[in-house]
Amino acid sequence: MTVTIGVHGSNPSLYLLARLGILERALEPLGETVTWLPVEGTRVGELLGAGTIDFGGTGSTPPIVGQAQGHDLVYVAVSAPRPEHGALLVADEGPVRTPADLAGGTVVLSIGSWQTHFVAKALNDVGLSYRDDITPVRPAAGQDQAARLRAGEIAGWVAQGPELVAARRESGLRVLHRVGDVITDRSVFFARRAFAEERSEVVATVVAALREADAWAAAHPEEAAELHAAELPGTRADWVEALAALPWRLEPVPASFIAEQQEAADIFAANGFIDRPITVADAQAAELSAPVARVLAAADGAGR
Repeated sequence: MTVTIGVHGSNPSLYLLARLGILERALEPLGETVTWLPVEGTRVGELLGAGTIDFGGTGSTPPIVGQAQGHDLVYVAVSAPRPEHGALLVADEGPVRTPADLAGGTVVLSIGSWQTHFVAKALNDVGLSYRDDITPVRPAAGQDQAARLRAGEIAGWVAQGPELVAARRESGLRVLHRVGDVITDRSVFFARRAFAEERSEVVATVVAALREADAWAAAHPEEAAELHAAELPGTRADWVEALAALPWRLEPVPASFIAEQQEAADIFAANGFIDRPITVADAQAAELSAPVARVLAAADGAGR
């Protein structure tokens, strides 16, 4: 049989796994193969629900949106927190000194990604609404967001990865919030429930392969950066720095993460970003906990 995995450039673990051959070798003894399907990260929940893919990885927002759309998803594993993965940038000499000062302004972010969770939570913490108090807009190709900040065209900009590394070199910009100041920003791996429950051994094998790919990336930062820079925006040097900020560690899904996701879902529902309240804990599968924890513990033990 074949497992279909959605892959995109904003998930470094899956991006590398799709290029290293690790999973192909691991699945062979099970009589399984893998198909890598390029996807847009914000659509992973929808694609899982439609059966187009079996497994995917994103930030914190897409699984919440997918669950709110009625798709039967299950959380499989998460990365360790990524506090330096992204930041909300503002003009150093501009009027925005705190998140409350974003009221009435335009904030550039990747809508539907973890960045929506980040911005909505930062605003909620100071009594503002993502829906009513800012204008969130997606970045357009060719726009110089740093220049727009300095010119006062926008109030804030969420940057991540090599884009953030490059932005930190720009004059006239200031970090208002690191992502780690607001949310844990874990990389999230989730699957179709039917696939996860019927083929839990395959799911565990995918998690073990992800863990191996992460270990490879941690040990080979230059090569990992080269693979990213060959196909994605950003220089090799900026990718080296960006990837070095990632934890490269997978964990079973902790209760604290489910609680954080529930808080995000409640904020999204209150702001109309999702059209109904959800119970995040429904997107769990008890039968996955033991095999996933077992393969991660075995991998961590072997790495010592």
